Amino acid sequence: MSGLHGTRAGVTSAPPSGVLAQAVAAQEDRLSNCVHCGFCLPVCPTYVRLGDEADSPRGRLYLMGAVSEGRIAASSDAFQVHIDRCLGCRACEPVCPSGVEYGTLLEAAREVAGQARASSALTRALLWAMARRWVRRPVFTGGRFLRATGLAAAAASWMPTGALSNARFGLAMLAATKPWRPPPSVDDGNAVVVDRPGGDGERSSVGILVGCVQDGLFGRINQATRRTLEVNGYVTVPVERQDCCGALHAHGGRLQEARRMARANILAFEGAGVDHVAVNAAGCGAAMKEYGTLLEDDLDFAARARSFSARVKDVTELLADRGPLPGAPVPCRIAYDHPCHLLHAQGIRNEPLAVLGAVPRAEVEVVRGADECCGGAGIYAMTHPELGGSIGRDKGEAVLAAGADVACTPNPGCMMQIGAVLRLEGSPVATAHPVEILDESYQRAGLYGRRRS
Repeated sequence: MSGLHGTRAGVTSAPPSGVLAQAVAAQEDRLSNCVHCGFCLPVCPTYVRLGDEADSPRGRLYLMGAVSEGRIAASSDAFQVHIDRCLGCRACEPVCPSGVEYGTLLEAAREVAGQARASSALTRALLWAMARRWVRRPVFTGGRFLRATGLAAAAASWMPTGALSNARFGLAMLAATKPWRPPPSVDDGNAVVVDRPGGDGERSSVGILVGCVQDGLFGRINQATRRTLEVNGYVTVPVERQDCCGALHAHGGRLQEARRMARANILAFEGAGVDHVAVNAAGCGAAMKEYGTLLEDDLDFAARARSFSARVKDVTELLADRGPLPGAPVPCRIAYDHPCHLLHAQGIRNEPLAVLGAVPRAEVEVVRGADECCGGAGIYAMTHPELGGSIGRDKGEAVLAAGADVACTPNPGCMMQIGAVLRLEGSPVATAHPVEILDESYQRAGLYGRRRS
């Protein structure tokens, strides 16, 4: 680790950073758990590609400690560049023998970095907009218009790279939110006959996180979530006054904004009195399962946050817990990819595959390198187009190697990242969420009554 004091990291002695380092210093116990074993190095996407110790989890933890102890300034390039370059994929956590809570430490470090030096205008604008319903609603309305008219897809195809690369990729991400079109239903005489589950026994109540991106661009996934849960014996309850989960803001170091949203969601779901909080976005689920940590110093909400987090479940967890009920055939070949915040942060690997396993004639292949990040990482693909693009292209190649009809992953951000990469490569492969495919299977089985138009 001494190499971080060399010219590459630009570390020199510096006076203590005062209040700017308090957020990291408050995490001293968590920081001290790192024993510098290096198990995290081979699973870190940035270290694997850049080969720089400072771009590994171990190196970043060392930089956090240096700021906490006043050995470097939070405004230094060493701290700013390498903390910012982290994807936050948390692949380091499952392999860490000491149980270092890297995600929590990274968010604290980014809060310090943001206080010491202003982030990019793009980051500030995106996070400002996502924190305000009155801004994001018209933005998403405009986005749906560009998607429906085909303008987003056309512009992404025509735009040159270079100075317009961010805009081009953003439009490709928007175009990638277009609904997957399943193959036509074919009656081959082997359709599975299914019945609705009986009404006997106690049925758990579920409140569904509507979300921001989900609500704005993936409303169909929210609807599929509700329908598939109800078919499998849950009672869904509307939850008024809920807000964005705050994941993007926590990952970006806007912890006060994230805490405000967390409190609003706790109050909203408490008011609904539900047994479970269902989430269909891996990043949102990981953030909400960690509200107890986010609000651990809030005397009024700490205990309530822990209770709330214990009730948060990914939709695939809830469905897998009930079976799920099998549907009718949907012949297709699926390339499945694990979202980082589902696999690494929540430890959920098999449940989404169990959901897809309830769809007859759906062939599922887990893509090569499915444990590695797709490069989306919230807004990372926009703020780090070169590195995020390189990682994304690797994921796109893995999807194409599977020879699939559809790329499937239970996180809207990953769907947009992978979908954008595939579109810009000229591939017709679309993206879908596992509950979309299960929903189609249930519709073909007649579980919803009359088929929707």
